[in-house]
Amino acid sequence: MQPTLKQLRYFLAAADAASVTGAARAVHVSQPSISAAIAQLEAAFSVQLFLRHHARGLSLTPAGRTFAVEARALIAHAADLEQHASGLGAGLAGEIDIGCFITFAPLLMPGLLRALARAHPEIRVRLYEDHTEALLEGLRRGRIDLAATYDLNLGPDIAFEALAEVPLHVILPARHRLARRPAVALADLVDEPLVLLGLPQSRDYFLSVFYGLRLRPRVAHETPSFDMVRGLVANGHGYSIMHSRPASTRALDGMRLVYRPVVEKVRPTQLGLARLARARPRRMAEAFAEVCRGHIAGAGSPFAGRARAVGQG
Repeated sequence: MQPTLKQLRYFLAAADAASVTGAARAVHVSQPSISAAIAQLEAAFSVQLFLRHHARGLSLTPAGRTFAVEARALIAHAADLEQHASGLGAGLAGEIDIGCFITFAPLLMPGLLRALARAHPEIRVRLYEDHTEALLEGLRRGRIDLAATYDLNLGPDIAFEALAEVPLHVILPARHRLARRPAVALADLVDEPLVLLGLPQSRDYFLSVFYGLRLRPRVAHETPSFDMVRGLVANGHGYSIMHSRPASTRALDGMRLVYRPVVEKVRPTQLGLARLARARPRRMAEAFAEVCRGHIAGAGSPFAGRARAVGQG
């Protein structure tokens, strides 16, 4: 038996809701319709897609997680085919799910979405801001088409296209003793309090920078908030290190801070687009990626000069 799109949609609704009841409510059908679709798919492929938990709903099996990624891709491509067949293919219309790393999302996405609206006004973006680990999980589960993120901790199942080189900076209070230097050595700061960005993976990466230089930082504050890091630094509670560099030199409370390049040789991080390597990209995803390339390399982009450096080799 060939699975139908309806069965796949019912299966995905159950996967998202983690229950038959929630799935039925989400797609406005009866619970037996959801249960029947799941049973038919499991019988057709001789595989168990869900674990049933008494009074606690459903959870995907490992096979079910893999099947969900393929099902989402098939549903998305079916939508592309329907659009093309109806004569809208040249204009590209519909919804696309895009993830973006939370610290640089405010720097990149507003202008990028404006550029996308000019190039493809009928494409609607559902934007998900999160840390790298969550974005990669979103790609693997088929919840997002592309993720704008850094090239850190990417597995072999993730394809990555580098678009800009983002060097590491030290963030200091404006009146810090080293604030007037053109560049600052981490070795000159290591005995001072560090304000650490505590996002998953980011935390370990920033600490690994110090450890790789045989330095032991003194962590005074740890927060998952990019703006809190800037505010704590600007108010003299320590220094920090960061790749994302806003145009503003003031924290949200108006206190000033400065960004200075790191003296030590640290591998520059690449900003780019990640996708699931084995998934064929949708036409709208390809269109989004093309606009993203042009926007990042554009004169008004905060990544412009570094984007050209990547492109030259």
